[in-house]
Amino acid sequence: MITTPGSRRVFHRRRRHGGLLRRSAHAGCPKAGAPAWMPWPGLVGLVLVAVVGCARPAPPRESEPARPTPLAGKLEVDEAEVPKLSDVPFTFRDQTGAEFSSSELEGRVWMGAIFFANCPGPCFRENQAIADILRRIDDPDFLVVSLTCDPENDTPEALAKYAARFEADPDRWKFLTGDLKLIERVGQKVFRLPVELGVHSERGVVFDRQGRLRGGYHLLQPDRVELLEKLIRDVLAEQADAVAAGIVP
Repeated sequence: MITTPGSRRVFHRRRRHGGLLRRSAHAGCPKAGAPAWMPWPGLVGLVLVAVVGCARPAPPRESEPARPTPLAGKLEVDEAEVPKLSDVPFTFRDQTGAEFSSSELEGRVWMGAIFFANCPGPCFRENQAIADILRRIDDPDFLVVSLTCDPENDTPEALAKYAARFEADPDRWKFLTGDLKLIERVGQKVFRLPVELGVHSERGVVFDRQGRLRGGYHLLQPDRVELLEKLIRDVLAEQADAVAAGIVP
């Protein structure tokens, strides 16, 4: 990493080597009227100033806002704190042009993800991982819901072409488009993932038959995909466990 002359580190170095530069309002830029002679470290500083300039350093990048970490595995927290599908009901259109309502997810295990068709790279890998999961978990009770974060361009017709690249079965994998504000609310309040126009996470999040968020893992990391697949299978098995225990008839 190249340290600009305006950094605190360069300023301290000049002082240690006895340079005669004085600190101005912006450290690193020589004060007007400074003596013309100085030891070689100071001369190096002047060269850097000439090349880099005296502009203020770029402001630090804002960190991603903190979000609650989805719970993986069995529920062991207050249910009121767990995001639920019912928090933001929705109706969108899928790749066939048909309406799809969140009520159709009731009683099913499903995974949510966010993407957009013109994504330059990560989205293809993300959706390829989802396609592989669907091939390995051939269970009619399991469904995937992929929300676009570019609904203006991702019309049902565009989504149909995109879905065909993954041989997506529209009965098991819904590519959905609709109002961006509603998509953002679903992503942020239900999926607990960052989403805005053209911006999204590469995580897949899993919901149980009661519509509760059970956990999520990154779709671009093979070891995380394995954990995601295990979580899906564990949540699917809960129905059989409940039947065996006599809880569900």
